Amino acid sequence: MSENQQNNKFECTYSAPTESERREIEAIRRSYVPQESESKIERLKRLDNKVKTPPFIWALSVGIVGTLIFGLGLTMILEWQLELWGALVAAVGFCPIGIAYPLYNKLLKKQKEKYQAEILKLSEEILNGNV
Repeated sequence: MSENQQNNKFECTYSAPTESERREIEAIRRSYVPQESESKIERLKRLDNKVKTPPFIWALSVGIVGTLIFGLGLTMILEWQLELWGALVAAVGFCPIGIAYPLYNKLLKKQKEKYQAEILKLSEEILNGNV
């Protein structure tokens, strides 16, 4: 072959995914496909979690932050002998602790109002045997 013919040569390589790569790709793909086979009971549980989880996370976060600030105030009093400043910091930390539960109730009520119609309709369908 001449040098000119070698330069006109076209090469293509193809590699198919291995079996394990194929399974991984299919698993990722399934997580993005809408789930139409979800039963009404599963959907009801998912909606119930949507109602309860965000208020719980917010209230827990506020309570933890308040507890840490309160603990800092107690540390200031007991370890560093800063009674006045420690009492003030502990008082500031006690506020979020006291607000956490009412915050939970308020956010839960708001979430219930948001999803109430859908949950009641779905639960009625399930109770009437339209699963």
